[in-house]
Amino acid sequence: MQLARTPLAAFGVVLTTACALLFVLALGVEAYGLIENPYVGILIYGALPVGFAFGLALVFIGNLIGRRRGVTEVQWPVLDLSKRGQRVFALGLVAASLVNIVIFAMAGVGAIHYMETPAFCGQVCHQVMQPEFIGHEQGPHANVTCVSCHVGSGAGALVQSKLDGMRRLRGFIMGDYQRPIPTPVADLRPARDTCGTCHWPEKIHGNKLRVVKEYADDEAVSETVTTLEVKVGGGSHVTGVGEGIHWHMNVQNRIEFVSTDATREDIQYVKMTRADGWVREWRKPGVTDAQVAAGVHRVMDCTDCHNRPSHTFSASAERAVDRAIAEGQIPRTVPFVRREVVKAVKADATTSDEALAAIERSLRTFYGGADLASKPAAGDLDRVVTAAKALYSGNVFPQMKISWGTYKNHIGHMDSPGCFRCHDEEKQTADGKTISQDCESCHTMR
Repeated sequence: MQLARTPLAAFGVVLTTACALLFVLALGVEAYGLIENPYVGILIYGALPVGFAFGLALVFIGNLIGRRRGVTEVQWPVLDLSKRGQRVFALGLVAASLVNIVIFAMAGVGAIHYMETPAFCGQVCHQVMQPEFIGHEQGPHANVTCVSCHVGSGAGALVQSKLDGMRRLRGFIMGDYQRPIPTPVADLRPARDTCGTCHWPEKIHGNKLRVVKEYADDEAVSETVTTLEVKVGGGSHVTGVGEGIHWHMNVQNRIEFVSTDATREDIQYVKMTRADGWVREWRKPGVTDAQVAAGVHRVMDCTDCHNRPSHTFSASAERAVDRAIAEGQIPRTVPFVRREVVKAVKADATTSDEALAAIERSLRTFYGGADLASKPAAGDLDRVVTAAKALYSGNVFPQMKISWGTYKNHIGHMDSPGCFRCHDEEKQTADGKTISQDCESCHTMR
């Protein structure tokens, strides 16, 4: 039996063979890191396997059409392994089948692995996911893959993520997606299934020293240093330690709350249950039992405070510039540098390119014409411009309607309500007691 006796089947043979050879070649190129492009993975694990399968289908269809038209006559041989020709045919059929299985298996495994890489998640849909990708790259979890947090372990989670991905792909193709992309607080798995595989809330961490440096807009760029001893805390029912910030995640304590908004900023009701059965409830004035019952009850999770653990953006231009000066990215010796960089990176623009050009123009214009006591040293102005552009590019994305402070971070209480979503003076118990607002429960000034 010939493999193909029609032009269609012959084309299928050529297509299948070409895709198989290119697939093997592309795997070798990728393995040696000769090409670093996120779209190459789509070619290797998407286009080539599809072309391979399509070619096999064409061989079958072409021969079927030819047989019906009398062009081909398929005569299936009687299997008789005592004949050399039959043995050769059988071995060839088995070998071809194994090759097909291997190719499809490698393509399937490779495709799953490729779709779990940050490059696929953040760079294939470049404009849409660019902010999340950049935020991930400059955050503390840059070496953690996207799926480790957004999917977690388990076949069920993997299948569900791919189904959700198909829905998002449709939205991307149709342009039907939100700008900015909302934080997926409702879709994330519990932190114990994701974060908990690396982080251990029961472990006692003790106190941590934090130094915060802030700068003034004056010519000398005056520095203010605040030193905090942060009581991270931790502990469990075994250690009996339950102090500090991580008291909330102590297994002896169960904290529940009801919020009225998707971002969980407006918290109306809080309930605490201890291991010994002791219960206390706080609610805002006017909140009835019916409203509490009708609300969505959530058990407090790590992500309720650590709501931006990976995709980190500065809450404000001022805070971003302060950090850059403290880290030496922006030379403090340049007069008025804090004021001018903040003003430059906060300028309105419709595109990133427009904004970057405006930042450079603003800074060079000021320092080129200003009557200053001292001009920036050689090369310092270039460093300032480069740093200012980097700050803007890492935090502001006009095409996705993301600016300074678009994504609020609930760690602490300086840049968002944070801790005070619960620890306020509004929510009270039936006997008029409020949730503790003692600053030294979490940190002390030094």
